[in-house]
Amino acid sequence: MIDYISGKLATLTPTMAVIDNHGIGYGMEISLQTYDALNGKTEAVLYLQRQVNPRDGSEADYGFATTAERDLFRQITSVSGMGAASARMVLSSLSAEELRNAILSEDVNRLKSIKGIGLKTAQRMVLELKDKIVKGDAAGADLLFKSNAGAAAEEASTALQMLGFSKPNINKAVQAILKQSPDATVEEIIKAALKRL
Repeated sequence: MIDYISGKLATLTPTMAVIDNHGIGYGMEISLQTYDALNGKTEAVLYLQRQVNPRDGSEADYGFATTAERDLFRQITSVSGMGAASARMVLSSLSAEELRNAILSEDVNRLKSIKGIGLKTAQRMVLELKDKIVKGDAAGADLLFKSNAGAAAEEASTALQMLGFSKPNINKAVQAILKQSPDATVEEIIKAALKRL
């Protein structure tokens, strides 16, 4: 399984990105959140999720600017009746914070306003995702839903994992640091996390 691809950003449209890695172009479906994060860049890293269409067996790769967005995509597609195209539409229509608030407040009308999401699907999303958000079922749910917790937090977390720390401990430390200093740099997050871990 390919986790991420980095390289030259060869093509970027609001729905697709192509990364040139050693002369091979990897095309991925993307959300508007990822498009906004990549717009204006020449180099990029995209975190991948391969989805297989159960109807015809076709495969598509979805790319995300952050692992947090990819985790959110996985949560949405875990809802019965929600496929990859619907999850991408949700991520393109609402920011992660707006989605979190809509689910926690059971704002079915807000979810229903997303193209392709009907009343029953919106109700299922609230039912199946609310407990996961409240209980923090997904690793670092607070961090997961803060779309702009930032690339700095993402990079710092990756660096800390490479140093051998466990992901749950890193998530707790990074969340605590971001609550105190939301605009901390990568270096500041890593230094503060090392004192906590």
